[in-house]
Amino acid sequence: MNKTAIKNFAIWARNKLIADIQYRAGLMGITAQGIKNALPQSTPTMEFYDIGTAEPYSITGNAIQQRQKLVEIIRQKEWDSDYSTAYKYILEEVAYTWFNRLIAIRFMEVNDYLPSRIRVLSSESGKLEPDLVTTPFDADLDFTPAEEATIQRLKTDNALDELFRLLFIKQCNALNEILPALFEKTSDYTELLLNLSVVDQDGVVYHLIHDIDEDDFNIEKGGQVEIIGWLYQYYNTEPKNAAFAKNGKITKDEIPAVTQLFTPDWIVRYMVQNSLGRLFIDKRKSEGIFADGRSLDEMTWDEAEETRIATEKQLAEQMEWKYYLPEAAQTKEVREQLDKIQQQSEYKDVRDIKVIDPCMGSGHILVYAFDVLMQMYEDAGYSQRDAAKSILENNLYGLDIDDRAYQLAYFAVMMKARQYNRRILNGEIACHVYAIQESNNINRAHLKYLGAGMDDLEVNTARVQLEGLLDTLQDAKEYGSILKVESYNWELLRRFVSAADAGTQITMDSTGLEVTEEQLMTLISIVETMTRKYDAVVTNPPYMGSAGMEAKLSGYVKKHYPDSKSDMSTVCMEKAMTMCKSSGYVAMINIPVWMFLTSYTKLRKELLSLKTISSMLHLGRGVFGADFGTTAFVIRNERIFSFKGVYRRLFDKPSLVDNEAAKQKLFFSDKKWFFAIQESFMEITDTPIVYWLNDAS
Repeated sequence: MNKTAIKNFAIWARNKLIADIQYRAGLMGITAQGIKNALPQSTPTMEFYDIGTAEPYSITGNAIQQRQKLVEIIRQKEWDSDYSTAYKYILEEVAYTWFNRLIAIRFMEVNDYLPSRIRVLSSESGKLEPDLVTTPFDADLDFTPAEEATIQRLKTDNALDELFRLLFIKQCNALNEILPALFEKTSDYTELLLNLSVVDQDGVVYHLIHDIDEDDFNIEKGGQVEIIGWLYQYYNTEPKNAAFAKNGKITKDEIPAVTQLFTPDWIVRYMVQNSLGRLFIDKRKSEGIFADGRSLDEMTWDEAEETRIATEKQLAEQMEWKYYLPEAAQTKEVREQLDKIQQQSEYKDVRDIKVIDPCMGSGHILVYAFDVLMQMYEDAGYSQRDAAKSILENNLYGLDIDDRAYQLAYFAVMMKARQYNRRILNGEIACHVYAIQESNNINRAHLKYLGAGMDDLEVNTARVQLEGLLDTLQDAKEYGSILKVESYNWELLRRFVSAADAGTQITMDSTGLEVTEEQLMTLISIVETMTRKYDAVVTNPPYMGSAGMEAKLSGYVKKHYPDSKSDMSTVCMEKAMTMCKSSGYVAMINIPVWMFLTSYTKLRKELLSLKTISSMLHLGRGVFGADFGTTAFVIRNERIFSFKGVYRRLFDKPSLVDNEAAKQKLFFSDKKWFFAIQESFMEITDTPIVYWLNDAS
């Protein structure tokens, strides 16, 4: 995968899309300076004076309503900020929407996942015009007679760009049936502002096809869904740099771009293999008779521990989990604690396991967790087809603060499922990944129309709980997954919302009731996901120090997370522990400040008193470029007294920025191994995680 080419394209494409969309908006009198009125007309047409060409620009039909909606949305956003900021935000959102759809369709056409099997952005024969433009009526897009006539006219006139835009929007709307979370209906200002060309060799479509090797998208030729995440990461490069450069508070709108970093694949594998994968190995390593024919009871203690370690290694090798770290040899007393926990927590079926990434970004961790779950299903005798469906329905969950990242995570997970099950894209399979939404704009007056046919006690209970849920999600985009939420009666709330009074007359008070019902159902699913307990919580959290937090966020973390308030990554670390079952694992990568600084002493003491560090990769600087240092770790969410953890120090000097590849290479060496009992940390003032004070190998 050529990450340089991917980065260059994503940064350039963002600026190109924004410029093209701004130009299109400007033709209709919407500019960074303000919104102009249309020239007076006697026909149902809106006409504007184009300064660039000194000619009028006209819109008719649906475009008039779409422009009015665009103006309305900018005005609404203007309530939270000034006009220029609102204008910039809305148009950048439109650019982001079309970028997401472009790369999604590119991935699908290369892998032959499009229902029509016709390429939308490129041609199988290498022609400039996409196959969709050349043979539009072979795409099975259900054109109306009027659309068919327009297509014929545009083909006759050789108006390829206008024809492409019509067909591209039609294709996106058709994909709404199978991927509704990404391909929302676009009969609004988003469609109005689409300004793509397939003829222009300096256009986004041409560069997407020619700048990034097709094989980087092609799963059969070594490509990976991971490319979606890299494109997302690089697309946000300039917004992130701009937010940091201003040297001020990070606004709610800037949080997604500023706080997210795409996790290197090998670190994702370490985290997932040693949390989700360890659940599997914990269950399997005690089963049966071992290679020499003896049971564990027939061995000395040292022999038994050596055999357990060898069995873990063998199981990991069978699963091709190269980054799995077997447990260190433990004492008999420790092993008795572990065996007791295992007897109590052993999952009965792989369908019982629940995994979440509460800061999922574009879904990289979820995609790899999907692969590991697939291995576990196959080991249990499931077919890939049945397993893929079950993983979506039963095992995998994700949350993020960013709507666009959520769309890409949703797409990546669905594409991974499609890799194993050709029928997965039928629009019927649930996918439990969500963008956290605010309740600010919910019309609470509609609650009185809900609960039709239910008894008064249920209605009153549901209404009180729903009001509490809405109160909790007020300004939720400020806080994301760290919100502290209550667990409600989800079945009752869903019945209450779905039981709207069908006989309600349309009044000013009840207008938009169906929209409110849909919004409430989404909020219920989000909060239920936030309150559920998981067997494995695996994440790369946002990175933002307290100095960058705006007042609302700063006040919230000080109140609810006083021991970890100094950085969002440590706040999320504390939150992750509360999302995990007592027998489960939390796996994270974050900054190592929590390991040593006195400001995190209380956090360390609580962790060391109540949890158990299973393993750690102390990575030093360089994982995310010239960064501030990182550490990846797996914590068992239960205290095992005198447990000996495995620690790897993958750097030479803390001040040096090491090459990431060198760290990965060092992981496979016999150097920098440390084994430590965490009680020893508690004997030192402020309990620093000084794992290296023990004997190393």
